[in-house]
This record gives sequence, structure tokens and C-alpha cells, in this order.
Amino acid sequence: MDEFDIETVGDGDPNLDDPTLVEGLPGVGHVGKLAAEHLLEEFDADLVARLYSEHFPPQVTVEDGRSQLACVEFHAIPEADLLVLTGDHQAQDNAGHYRLTDRVLDVAEDHGVERTFALGGVPTGELIEEYNVIGAASTDDLVAELDDVEFREDEPAGGIVGVSGLLLGLGERRGIPTACLMGETSGYLVDPKSARAVLEVLQEVVGFEVGYDSLEDRAEEMEEVVKKIQEMEQGQGGAPSDDDLRYFG
Repeated sequence: MDEFDIETVGDGDPNLDDPTLVEGLPGVGHVGKLAAEHLLEEFDADLVARLYSEHFPPQVTVEDGRSQLACVEFHAIPEADLLVLTGDHQAQDNAGHYRLTDRVLDVAEDHGVERTFALGGVPTGELIEEYNVIGAASTDDLVAELDDVEFREDEPAGGIVGVSGLLLGLGERRGIPTACLMGETSGYLVDPKSARAVLEVLQEVVGFEVGYDSLEDRAEEMEEVVKKIQEMEQGQGGAPSDDDLRYFG
């Protein structure tokens, strides 16, 4: 296999008109991945391409006995004029992150993408009640458009890593306006509530309608996990250890 291999699925014509690219890959709280997968579940999405790379982990996933080589996937949602990127992996090395993002942008340009929204989470280190969305953008126009997003000085600390960060940097170099929407999350748990907060912002700025019933169901499940964490905190006289929290990741 080459360093990168792009497999077109179907006829390669997803019937999109100046679409928006939405990226949701694994990260803090799985916020971006949850949000992107929710869009695929709620809309009649069409798989249009898979991107394989030797920079992904050397493994396959298995579902109902059927194997699938590690990859990321592009799905078209004509109803909302979205091209959605999601998957189970990011690159394992720095050079791979850059080269993977370049290939993602190649696919985006091939489909006429006009702008990009990278979705993710920003850790607070503690359980939270109110889910704010923090933003970063490559253009002043996008900053002005995202009036429901908090743009904080020097936050997130350490910048934005992985594909989400590079979509901002490399997208700007290609002249593709890009914003990253990051839902606050504890960083301990898979966080459907944070994913919903991010999607509500995206829904408003892009202009589509989506339900949230399945995310609410998942949020209720995670509430039970939160109760267990709180019980552990009370029993231990402090926050749970990394070993304790690994169970909930």
C-alpha cells in the first residue's frame, strides 16, 4: 500500500453544492467524533470515500465478524450540504498528521468545500454543569460569525493538536476559512452533552435542523457514570485517580 490510498465509493458524485467540511475524529471526551457520528445517524448520509494510510495504527476493526482496515471516511449529507469526515484513528506520528491533513484537504477541494469546521473537546479537569463552546478561527469573518462561541486569550492552553489544529493552519494556507469548535468537557468521560453543545453552535451557523434524542439517551447513561465518580470522590476524599478513571474512558 502507498503512504496514502483514497478509495472512492459509489459514483464519486455526492450531489453537494459548495459544501462545508465537518471534521470529527477521536480526541478529548470523543466530543468531535460523537458530534460527527450523530450527524451521520440523523441524516441520510452517503459514504463517498475512504482514506487509508500507513500512518494509522497497524490494525483492523471487526464488526459482526467483518474486518475493516484502519481508515477515515468521508460522508456526504446533501440535505445539509455537508461533507463529514470521521473515523476511529488519527495519525501516529507528527509527519503523518501533516500529510494526512493535506490529503483530507485535497479531498475537500475536490468536492468544492467552501469552509471547514473542526469539532472537538477542551478539557477542564473537573466535572462541569454548564457546557460552553470555545472557538478558534482562521479568519476575522468567522470569528464575527460565531457570536455564540467564546474566544479566549491563550486558550486552549498549548494550542490545538492533531487534524483539528492542522485544518486551521493548513486550511488557512490554502485559503479555506476554518474554525474549530471545542466543547468544554471534564476530559474523563465520553461526553454526549459537550457534543450536543458543539452541534447546536454548528447547526446555527451552517443552517440545518437536527434532533438530539439519541445524544440525550447517551447523556443519561453517562450520568450514571458521573454518579459513580462522585461516589469515588467522596469515598477517597478527593478526585479519582488516573487508574480509576481509565475504566470510564
